[in-house]
Amino acid sequence: MEQIPLHVGVTPTQSCSYLPEQRERLAVVMDSHWHSTSGYEMLLSAGYRRSGNAIYKPMCELCNACTPLRIDAINFVPSKSQKRLQKVISEFDWVMKDTLDDQWFDLYEKYIRIRHQSGSMFPANKEQFFEFSHSKWMNTQFLHIYKHGRLIAIAVTDVMPQSVSAMYTFFDPDIKLSIGTLCILVQLQYCQTKNKKWLYPGYQINECHQMSYKVRFKPHQKLVNGGWQG
Repeated sequence: MEQIPLHVGVTPTQSCSYLPEQRERLAVVMDSHWHSTSGYEMLLSAGYRRSGNAIYKPMCELCNACTPLRIDAINFVPSKSQKRLQKVISEFDWVMKDTLDDQWFDLYEKYIRIRHQSGSMFPANKEQFFEFSHSKWMNTQFLHIYKHGRLIAIAVTDVMPQSVSAMYTFFDPDIKLSIGTLCILVQLQYCQTKNKKWLYPGYQINECHQMSYKVRFKPHQKLVNGGWQG
């Protein structure tokens, strides 16, 4: 089998946005032939993610906390708490769309203002959002969730031939539900409907409490030492 070359560039080291005591460095894919839906799906299975048109993975000098995770969508079995949320989903309306609803920025601005006021994305900016969420070579869909006709959550979702990637989610902070979990449950339902084997929810960082919900979806696999382990 012909080997496809992969060249990466390395970003300067900077403060980690997830673990403040650590320093972050990324490997960024340089070859244009990888920048396609099929190319990205291959790299996703090797631990890469995307931001805008850029494909990257952590290459930190002193830390390896970011562990790629993928959920077996076909064989997913919900836990008791997830089953309770699935009943809640049945009371909501959800739809995948090619574009964002008109109300999206009001929801996004509220989410950033309340949840991430100290982060680099504050204040909310439309241009910045489109820069990291959209890609000219990716089939990106936008999961919209409504409660009684009111938009309460959007999950940016990359759709590939065999898998789906949960790219970014924002929601109404006033909703007293585990919205992150709810969106993953809907994305898993979407995977099953479209016969997609894997859902990639992003990196798992055990030391980062807000990411702990990802490992509660089973069965799942983690990429460890270059191999996927269940």
